[in-house]
Amino acid sequence: MKDPMHVLIVPDSFKGTMSATQVADIMHRAVKNVFPLAICTVFPFSDAGEGALAVLENVCSGKTVRCPTVNSLGEPIEAPYYLFEDGKSAWIELSQASGLAQLTKEQRNPLHTSTYGTGLLIRAALEQGCQNIYLGIGGSSTHDLATGIFSALGGRLFNHNGLLLEPCGASLSAVSSIDFDRVLPSALNARLVVACDVDNTLIGPTGSAHTYAQQKGASDEDILRLEMGSTHFANLIKQQSGREVTQVLGGGAAGGVAAGLSGLFNAKIENGFDILYRLTPLEEHIKKADLVFTGEGQFDAQSIRGKLPFRIAKATHELEILTYIVAGQVSEITLPQFPRVYIEQVKPDHLSLEEALDCAPMLLERKMTELLMHLNY
Repeated sequence: MKDPMHVLIVPDSFKGTMSATQVADIMHRAVKNVFPLAICTVFPFSDAGEGALAVLENVCSGKTVRCPTVNSLGEPIEAPYYLFEDGKSAWIELSQASGLAQLTKEQRNPLHTSTYGTGLLIRAALEQGCQNIYLGIGGSSTHDLATGIFSALGGRLFNHNGLLLEPCGASLSAVSSIDFDRVLPSALNARLVVACDVDNTLIGPTGSAHTYAQQKGASDEDILRLEMGSTHFANLIKQQSGREVTQVLGGGAAGGVAAGLSGLFNAKIENGFDILYRLTPLEEHIKKADLVFTGEGQFDAQSIRGKLPFRIAKATHELEILTYIVAGQVSEITLPQFPRVYIEQVKPDHLSLEEALDCAPMLLERKMTELLMHLNY
């Protein structure tokens, strides 16, 4: 008699449709329906963007702290951050205060949105006594190169007439002076780590404005304006700090937040998956698995630049574990370097995207059942 199969279920969210937890629950149900004796480890995960707070709450011993802040348009809200057990480290999720999902389609405009609210969360953590700040930056509605965060921590931006500027994408090209005089000493002394899941640079055809600004509500004209403003502000950072940020890998993530924090606060940019991999027992679970299911809403060229399913595939490939990437939609992407990794699309070809989104949970369970029924175990 064979030993029970160990199945690891470790998906990211299907953005706009299902949370990572919802996806994991559906995958788990399908596995148990087909293989009732399988030993399943259900581990909804994140590449350190949206969803990382939930991962930490599930597997770490700290606590979630809620505090008043503002959204990316300056409207009052309350948002959480995660305080680790040592009381000296915090995880802040940019999307909680500056996220795209908080705005209606009509409100979205990266020329006018700001990361100021995220800066208020960082400030709250610093005032709590934190010395290590991890910032997960997925799902942003902004393109302000972290000028909002800088302002919330006491920094000021002036134009050539000495007038104070609002921190937002539209102001980038007008800044002539970056003033640190009132920045919190605790912010300057803190260890700031930006958790990033992509390697896009700030400037260029695969940079922040050209890759991400359209989904945040920018027109073609806005994109060119943001590109010019980003170039100008990055050059100003170099003049004042000596730090070159235009081609830093990952610097283009979240509207240039990574590049901005790197230049303004000498923040370190690390792969978000690597950080959470260190902080959680995921590696142990992978080593025990006979079969792994991961996935996300859209598996495309961005995915293979470091997003969760690709990183899971890379880890399981090294251990020769059969792995399925199950995604809502799949672009024409193959992974020939990972021969035991298979990519499967949930959306049937005969359905439109809108139709598929309306019944996404049912389609995911159907696809999972189909895959499992064909397994020879």
